[in-house]
Amino acid sequence: MDRLVATGVDLDHHVEQTENGIVLHAVVTPNEVSGLEAGGYAVGNVLFDPADSADRVGEREATIAAHVADNKAFTADLVDDPTTKDIKIIRADYYTSGTNQVLSVEAKWAQGQTSTSALTVQRDSGPGTAMGSGGSQSISRFVDAGVYLYHRGASTIATRPDRIQITSPTGDVANVQVKEWLPVPAESPEGPGYQKDFVTSYLTPTELYNRIKALAAEFPQLAEIVELPNKTNGYRRKAQAVLGTANAGRVAVDSRAWGHEGGNDISVELADPGAADQPLSVSVTGNDIRVSLATDAGGAVTSTAAQVVAALNAGAGSLIVAYTYRGNTGAGVVATAARTPLTDGLRAPASVSRDPQPVYAIRIGKTRDGSKTGVLAYAQEHAREWVPPLVTIETAERLLRNYAHDGRTKQLLNNLDIWIAPSVNPDGGHYSFYDFNSQRRNMTNHCPLTGSADALARNSWGVDNNRNYTEYSLFDGYSGASASCTSDTFAGPSELSEPENKNIDWLASRPNIKFSMNLHSSGNYFMWSPGAYATPGRISAPRPTLAEESFFWGASSRILTAIKRHRNMAVTPARTGPISDVLYSAAGNSGDMLWYKYGIYAWNFEVGTSFQPTWASAHEETMEFSNGLVELLRVARDYSTDHQRPESSLSVTPSATEGMVNVRFDVTEPAAVFYTLDNGAPTYASTLYGSAGVREGGEILNLPVGTRINWFSVDAAGNVEKSYVPDGRGKNFNKGQAVLPIG
Repeated sequence: MDRLVATGVDLDHHVEQTENGIVLHAVVTPNEVSGLEAGGYAVGNVLFDPADSADRVGEREATIAAHVADNKAFTADLVDDPTTKDIKIIRADYYTSGTNQVLSVEAKWAQGQTSTSALTVQRDSGPGTAMGSGGSQSISRFVDAGVYLYHRGASTIATRPDRIQITSPTGDVANVQVKEWLPVPAESPEGPGYQKDFVTSYLTPTELYNRIKALAAEFPQLAEIVELPNKTNGYRRKAQAVLGTANAGRVAVDSRAWGHEGGNDISVELADPGAADQPLSVSVTGNDIRVSLATDAGGAVTSTAAQVVAALNAGAGSLIVAYTYRGNTGAGVVATAARTPLTDGLRAPASVSRDPQPVYAIRIGKTRDGSKTGVLAYAQEHAREWVPPLVTIETAERLLRNYAHDGRTKQLLNNLDIWIAPSVNPDGGHYSFYDFNSQRRNMTNHCPLTGSADALARNSWGVDNNRNYTEYSLFDGYSGASASCTSDTFAGPSELSEPENKNIDWLASRPNIKFSMNLHSSGNYFMWSPGAYATPGRISAPRPTLAEESFFWGASSRILTAIKRHRNMAVTPARTGPISDVLYSAAGNSGDMLWYKYGIYAWNFEVGTSFQPTWASAHEETMEFSNGLVELLRVARDYSTDHQRPESSLSVTPSATEGMVNVRFDVTEPAAVFYTLDNGAPTYASTLYGSAGVREGGEILNLPVGTRINWFSVDAAGNVEKSYVPDGRGKNFNKGQAVLPIG
C-alpha cells in the first residue's frame, strides 16, 4: 500500500484488507490504469464512471427544465384566457403564538421573477365584514438562488380575519378564506398521571451517555444500549506551539504524541548563544528541546525560520514535527523565544476521556428484533447546539417512565422500535462545553501543514457533520458546503469520511426504520427534503411526489400542534417545509441521505432561538419539542397500524379553452394517484399525478371533454384503494370521464 501511495495515484479513503490482499479505491484515468497494471497492481471493478456523471448532469438539466415549465404553465393561462388572474394565493394561515395573533400569507404572482414589487394583502375583520376593515399587510417575494418561488410574509393582527384579498400591480384580484394553522385540540394525548419534566440542566456528551445507560439498566425489558460501530477521533489533539510574530520568521511545532500521552510535557526554546559566529544547533534533554541560533560576526542572530525548522526536524524529530507558518518560505530571521511548553490546549476535566470515543444510542421498545416499525432520533451533529440532546433525553425518560401506567405510551413501545442517539458528535460537544462554545464541527484536523494546521487555527478545525453525507453533496456539485478545511461548513475530504457520519449511515440502514428526526438548533424551523440545490439555476434535488409532500405536511401539522400545546408557541408556516424552500441549500445533509438513499420520512427540528439559551428558555424548549418528538412516534405508530384504504374522486371544472375541461384528483388522505388516459388499466408504471409547483397543491389536467380516465390511489402505508392489484390485469380500478357535472 505504501508503494501505491508513493505513485501519487488519487486515492479515496476506502482501505480494506481481504484474503486476497489490500483493496483501495482510486480515481484514475485510462492511462493511469495501464500504468498501474504494468506496475503489478490488479485493477478491479469500476464503481463510478463518466456515464454516472452524465446521468447526474441530465438530472440537473431535467430539474432546470421543470422549473422553466412551472413558470410557463403558470403564465400560459394568462395568454390563452384574459379572464385568468395573474395572482394566486397559495396559503393564508391564522395562528396564535403566545398572546399574539398572526396572519401568514404566501402568494404567487406571474411577474415575480422580474419585478421586485411587494404585494399588499387586505383583510376583513370577520365573517360578513368589509374587505379592508381588518387592515392590510405587505408580503415580499422569496427568491432563492436567483429563482422566484413565491411572495410571503407574516404580520401581527388585532382581529382574526375570515377572508383576505390581494390585488396585483397589474390589477388582478385574488380572494380566499383564511385557515387556522395548528389549532390545539381540547383533548390532551397525555393521560392522567403522565410524567414529564426530567431534565434539570445542560448535559455534556459524557453525561448524556451516562444518562441513557442508567435508563437502560433501570428498564432492561424495554431498553438496551447499542454502541455504534465507529469510534470518533476522540477529544484529543497534538500539543503545539507557534514561536515568533512575523509570519516569515514564525516556526510552528507539533508533538508526535497526543497531548495527553506526552506531548504536553515537551518544551521548545529558541536561544541566542550570546557569542559571535556561532552555528545553529539543537539539543534535547528529556522532553526539553533547546535551539541555539546561529549568529554572525557581530553576534546578531541569523537563523531563518526555514533553517530552524530543518534543524528541529533533524535534531528532535522523534518528539516533534516542525514547519514554517502556513506555507511561508520561512526566509525571515527568527526571534528568540523563552522555554515554551507545547500544549493541546484542552481544558475538560479528566473525567472526559481523551481516547477515541464510543458513540452510544438507546434502543427502546418491547420488541427490538427489527420486526416493528423503526423510528430514529439523533442530536448534536453540531457541537454548539446544547438543547437538542436534552429533547432526546426528556423523550426517552417519558417513554420508559410512563410505560407501566399510560396506555398510549404502552401502545408506542409495544408497536415501535425506537432508536435515540443523544450526541452523534461527542468530541465537538465536549470541546464546545469546555474549550470553545461556538464549535460547530467535530475535532478532526484535515488541514495540511502548509495550510492552517498550526496552534493558532485550532478553533477553525473540523468537519461539519451535517455536510458529510452521501446524497446531493458538495462532491456532487450542490451548494451549501465548503471545501475549505477551516470553513464552518467544511464537507470533509470525501463523503462519509467521518466516523460520526458513518454511524448515522449505519443507523439509517436498519431496514425497519421508516421515520426519523434530526434535532438541531436554532431558529424554530421544521423541515424535510429536498435540502440542497446547485447554482446557478437553483437545480434542486428531486422533490417529493404530491402524495409524499402531503404526508410530510399532514404529519408535520400533528407534530407542530403537539409542540404548540406546551406554551402556545407556534413554528410558523413560513418556517415549515422543505429545507431549501424555507431556509437555504445544505449540500450533503443527513436528512437528504435518509430520504433519498433509504426512503425514510426524515424531518429536522431547529429548536428555539439560540444555540445556548438561558436555562429557563432551554427548559421550555426541551419540554415543547419533546412533545413534538413523542407525537412523531404517534405518527409512526398510526402508520404501522394503518389498514384504512384511501378513497379518491375526480373534480372537473370548466376550462377557458373550448372543448376542454380542467381535471384534478381529490383523495381522503395523503396518497399517490396513478392514472391512464388511453383506457388502459393503471399500474405503478402509469402516470403519477403531480403537484402544481412549490407548495401549490395538486396539478390541474387540461383534457378534452369526454376523455376516459382510469386511476387508483395508494397511501404511504401501502394500502391500495379498493384492494386493487395494479398488475395490469385487475379490473376494479376507478373509472371516469372528463365531463362537467350536470347542474
